[in-house]
Amino acid sequence: MSGYLRRLATTGAAYTAASIISKLIAVALLPLYTRYLTPADYGAAEVMFSAVVAVSIVIRLGVVEALLRFYYKQDEDPDRVVSTSFATLFWAGLVSVVILMPLAGPISELLLGEDDPTLARISIAGLFVLTLSEYLLTIFRLDERARAFFVVTMLSVLITIPVTVVLVVPLDLGAEGLLLGSYATGLVIVLGLIFYHRHRLALAPDRPLLGRMMNFGLPTMPAELSLYSLSFIDRILIARTLGLAEAGLYSIAVKMSQGIAVLVRGFQLAFPPLAYSIQDDDDARKAYSAVVTWFVTVMAFVVAFLWLIAPWIVALLAAPEFADAADVVGPVSAGAALYALYMVLLVVLGRTGQTKYNLPATGAGLVVNIVLNLLLLPVMGIIGAGVSLVASYLVVVILMYVFTQRLFPVPYEWLRLAKVLVASSVLVAIGEVFVPDDGLAWLAVRLLLVAALPVVLLVTGFFSAEERRWLLLLAQPSVLKEKILEARRIGKAAGEESPEADGRPGRRGLPEAIEVEQWDEDLRR
Repeated sequence: MSGYLRRLATTGAAYTAASIISKLIAVALLPLYTRYLTPADYGAAEVMFSAVVAVSIVIRLGVVEALLRFYYKQDEDPDRVVSTSFATLFWAGLVSVVILMPLAGPISELLLGEDDPTLARISIAGLFVLTLSEYLLTIFRLDERARAFFVVTMLSVLITIPVTVVLVVPLDLGAEGLLLGSYATGLVIVLGLIFYHRHRLALAPDRPLLGRMMNFGLPTMPAELSLYSLSFIDRILIARTLGLAEAGLYSIAVKMSQGIAVLVRGFQLAFPPLAYSIQDDDDARKAYSAVVTWFVTVMAFVVAFLWLIAPWIVALLAAPEFADAADVVGPVSAGAALYALYMVLLVVLGRTGQTKYNLPATGAGLVVNIVLNLLLLPVMGIIGAGVSLVASYLVVVILMYVFTQRLFPVPYEWLRLAKVLVASSVLVAIGEVFVPDDGLAWLAVRLLLVAALPVVLLVTGFFSAEERRWLLLLAQPSVLKEKILEARRIGKAAGEESPEADGRPGRRGLPEAIEVEQWDEDLRR
């Protein structure tokens, strides 16, 4: 087990670091972009970016998902798997562009609520770029070439930033500048990667192999599409119902919740391999229960922080005309936390091998999201979209809980979960109702409310005796360090005795549903 975890840590950290850095850079550029883009410009660009990702999931036909599976199958030629995958995605992307390009006008009307064929044409071309870039970067991951993946990804980011800034600021191209900056530089990277991997690629697929890959990959596409649609369909509905300016404000709120995304990526990296390494089912149930309790606690703390200080974050990172985005940062952050909880339950579901239940859960959540947005947007504005997001992810989590409890019952610590949820909700409510949202003095008051959460949990008996002892060690860094080192030594000794000590997966590997979701998240910037 320790060998597998060391390999996971060294390669996975590079993949996740690239994703995190690109997200942080995107947030850091908001002060610049929001002063040269109107909310409507920003909303139009974000709607088109999200639509491109969604359509890319469809035209991929599950090929990338199949690539992850078939590349390692002993009865398949990995070189043929790689070349067949490229040929399929190349022609699928090219044909899609040819079909969609004449429909640019109607597509822009459908997505944006206004006729902007130029923006749609740029996005359609970007569809081809995004599809191939995801595939070409995945080749590095198949070979576990973490350094190459990181270098190429960061090179792409470093090229994209100055080009986009020039297009948006001095050339004043607005939303077109954002899209052109991303996809034009992306095309350069794609062409470079095609040349680099040229000896492994082909334009003619192995048809029998493609048939086998499609049989595996196609069924994964609906669940992936429904899950991603949960996070972007609201922006299209906002654009059509309230206008592009409101979609821009909502998109800024989504960007402000990136703190949750960073934590989720780290957790997704660490938890699944550890979860599946626990061979005994009873031990696994206890571990999953404890993980859920502490994961919810950390998420509640972060959501409370983002919710209460959102006005100051938006004022710091965005132009004044985007100030209303602060109203929905809290609900969007809560929705992101629920998505993270869904990923925890997906790991539990993956242990059973019954990942077919994923689609009913995400599909139901998508339906709820659409219906609630149609009902709430005219009444509550973008806050209604935030409420709809929370409700839809809550439906997904509840259904996943029902499915997993039938297949692999876990004794969750409901009393402790109730304490942390009630405490964090009450503190947020106090801050929202009684504390003004401007001025440094009131910011300090809201920060004190956030800091009060651990104290409230301590007073209400949330922490066990052992947890309280660990908390006391925070005041004794040297003792705490020794305890951590001791725990590592014990974990390492136990891991070296496991079937996975040599780095090979044991009885329970990482299910494709989990691995695909992790890898896709890293590639979507």
